[in-house]
Amino acid sequence: MNILVTGGASGLGEAITRILAKDSDNTVYFTYSNSAANAKKIESDFNNAISVKCDFKNSSEVQLLVNKIDDLKLDLLINNAYSGTPITTYFHKIPEDTFSSEFMFNIMPTILITQSAITSFRKKKRGKVITILTSFLLNTPPLGASSYVANKAYLGSLVKSWATENAKFNISSNSISPSFMQTNLTSDVDERIIEQIVNDHPLKKILTVEEVAESVLFLANASSQINGVDIVLNAGTNIK
Repeated sequence: MNILVTGGASGLGEAITRILAKDSDNTVYFTYSNSAANAKKIESDFNNAISVKCDFKNSSEVQLLVNKIDDLKLDLLINNAYSGTPITTYFHKIPEDTFSSEFMFNIMPTILITQSAITSFRKKKRGKVITILTSFLLNTPPLGASSYVANKAYLGSLVKSWATENAKFNISSNSISPSFMQTNLTSDVDERIIEQIVNDHPLKKILTVEEVAESVLFLANASSQINGVDIVLNAGTNIK
């Protein structure tokens, strides 16, 4: 398969890139913004992993990637990249421009990249899209996560639209909603919040990026009959 992983050089993205690149039949393209050294390390570990510089805050770099997607002849797009801090402060304290900028720097690039990928998929009548969401959409979100959760909810709605609009073209769209993970993205989260998350978790431990990557691998190899599905990784805390 030809695969594109956005934000694939660090954290969860790196785990996804590495688990997919272990299959020598895959060619894994992965984007990075600030993780150039790590991107080179991944390339040195796997001769079938190819890094692409794409900072979602740089519209020119996003457009260059969008223009290149048709040439990559993708079979699978994994929407993973997210910039910013998921947990910051109370909703009423967040500046107005933070909401608009986080939407422009996260959702719009994902939309443009996915539009290009789906257009390419439709030409050959097959393809898969996997989008990383969050289990905060099902559970009680932690304090200070309103902007992040709202953006993920927006993507969650698009995941369903992509599934229903493209099923007849043998194109599937699924998502994975992991619980809190400790990565660079969450490195600024207060330790007291992390402690509370652990205490509230049925297994009393934080989900690992490797566990999430295994679920991505499952969907990557799954039948196109699996479409419009959201796999929640939170040890069943959303079951009522």
